[in-house]
Amino acid sequence: MQVSSPSKSFRVAADVGGTFTDIVAFDEASGGAFYGKTLTTPSQLVDGIVTGVNKARTSVDRARLFLHGTTIAINTMLERSGARTALLTTRGFRDIYEIGRINRPQAYNLFFRKHQPLIKRSLRFEVNERMNARGEVLKALDEAELVATAAKLRELEIEAVAILFFHSYVNPAHELRAKQVIEQNCPGVFVSASHELSKEYREFERTSTVAANAYIGPRIKTYLGEIQERFAAERFDGSFFVVQSNGGLFDVARAQRECIRMLESGPAAGVIGSKVVCDRLGLRNAIAFDMGGTTAKAGVVLAGEVMMAGNIMVGGYAEGLPIQIPLIDTQEVGTGGGSIARIEEGGGLRVGPQSAGASPGPVCYDLGGTQPTVTDANLILGRLSAGNFLGGEMRLNLDKAKNALRSLIAEPMDISLTEAANGIIRIAATTMSNIVTRVTTERGLDAGDFAMVAYGGAGPLHACIVARELKIPQVIIPPSPGHFSAYGMLMADLRWDFVRTWFKPVNQLDFNEFEKHYADMESEGIRILERDIRDRRRIACTRAADMRYVGQEHPVTVELPGSLFSQRDRAALKRLFDDVHMKRYDFNAPEESAEIVSLHSSVVGIMDKPVAKPLAGPGKKGGRRPAAKAAVRKVYLTESSGYVDTPVYARSELSAAQRIAGPALVQEYASTTVIFPGDSLKVSKFGDLVITIARS
Repeated sequence: MQVSSPSKSFRVAADVGGTFTDIVAFDEASGGAFYGKTLTTPSQLVDGIVTGVNKARTSVDRARLFLHGTTIAINTMLERSGARTALLTTRGFRDIYEIGRINRPQAYNLFFRKHQPLIKRSLRFEVNERMNARGEVLKALDEAELVATAAKLRELEIEAVAILFFHSYVNPAHELRAKQVIEQNCPGVFVSASHELSKEYREFERTSTVAANAYIGPRIKTYLGEIQERFAAERFDGSFFVVQSNGGLFDVARAQRECIRMLESGPAAGVIGSKVVCDRLGLRNAIAFDMGGTTAKAGVVLAGEVMMAGNIMVGGYAEGLPIQIPLIDTQEVGTGGGSIARIEEGGGLRVGPQSAGASPGPVCYDLGGTQPTVTDANLILGRLSAGNFLGGEMRLNLDKAKNALRSLIAEPMDISLTEAANGIIRIAATTMSNIVTRVTTERGLDAGDFAMVAYGGAGPLHACIVARELKIPQVIIPPSPGHFSAYGMLMADLRWDFVRTWFKPVNQLDFNEFEKHYADMESEGIRILERDIRDRRRIACTRAADMRYVGQEHPVTVELPGSLFSQRDRAALKRLFDDVHMKRYDFNAPEESAEIVSLHSSVVGIMDKPVAKPLAGPGKKGGRRPAAKAAVRKVYLTESSGYVDTPVYARSELSAAQRIAGPALVQEYASTTVIFPGDSLKVSKFGDLVITIARS
């Protein structure tokens, strides 16, 4: 008897975090979306993915498209759990990676520590070769020396090799040949060359980037390979894409080589989803705020576009390692639902960055955790329901949470249990407010001019506290916020970003040469994307340039309209730069000369996306009911009111245009929204919870 194969109608997105694995499965046939959430399985991450897919009422073999975002790349760097890695570099520059930049972020810190390289000095090797800044060979590559070095690498049992030669961003010939020699002489070793990742100048940043890619490469390659093998065993034969830090998608084969591009894949997807919410609500400016079980993240949508950056410091601004790739501008802090509260030696209360993670998890999970967390504090204050967590799939143990918080925090500090729980929440909220400040105030933006899109399992619990602290007037909770980053993956497009260093004074600009550089990048991007996007009309290209005044060190990025290239007007380009400089720094110098530093080209392959379905209003045909009715439970919301009877609404029962006055809770499968006294909520046409924060 012949068994018919299942229909391939699902697009599946999986976001693997430190605590939970979130799945969104969109059925193209019915237009329905299904959700799965399961504890992350650190020992075998793919197990959690498959379990989550099954919870989302589908199976791997029914998917035609699988999209994936994960924290494994950045966690490997932060935990220093990567491969045994060597660095090959131009003779004389072995210590570039350790010297770094001369700037000292904390000028008056007597205990300041520089960054710690991922590759120790004994594993950094020099190679005889040299290019000049024009890409001309000054010293030929010594291949005999390279073969001898490869023999040393074998003796040292090196697992990965990073290659950084000077000025390879202009001419990569030596890096290409060196990579061939190492791969031939060290079979099975992961080899990464800097020009494959960054074609911008700045030798320290390029070294750090390629070193990180090699360091995490073997682990990421193995991990993605395990998913491919498991999915093949489950009869998956669709397309597999990974989310990049720039918010775009790229194919899994490339992800296994250029792993560093997926460093912030989960947070990037959430910001992409936030832009979609802004578009449908008509918002131009919004802060994307994501709080999960392990970390909290923030990004910005400004004037309808996601704010981008050209680099990131992994491990903090002071001691972090720079990664020079195009990415969404996000900030992250180790504060999540699983963040552990503890008393420091000085007697103060601290929350995070240590996390209980998925195993053992918060005390209330009853899985062996013994240290109180943010989730335990929310349960004690009544903001979480012990019997309705994850729709009742996981029952929380309130008594164990109380006992842990009482014995480890409240009694040693001589405060009440409620004061201890509320203190944990307030400290966590202040810590998260700081990352919002870093993506707004430190970028010359006023958080009060923005709405906040809050998501992640713990985001809606704390969003209104953070918003009130920063005078943000409006908070939006999208549908299914506990799965929102996975949802954002379904809204992402295939994307390839190119950046090329090209120094040119604006008053000497040759537009033919200028446009040829962009045309070359666009041709390469189109060639990459055409394998998956057959319709050329679905590929779009945008252009930008990094520019600065002559004598400045750091540039600003200027978006370049197509009309600039048809008009070929140098003065118009200079005016564009002056305007951007004014918006960014609140001053400009039109009388000063400007120069181009780097060229940016983004090539985007537009994917099909789910279409949001509007909710029916109360009393209309197809509507759910005239008005949602609420249960009531005692919840601690403010110090002045203490525990008060608070209406608790089921989000699935709400109708479009429905209004709710705080205090109130809105519960759903993977999250709870807290509305404080004085705040008010209105349900949007598409089911978003739009909360207006009362002015204090």
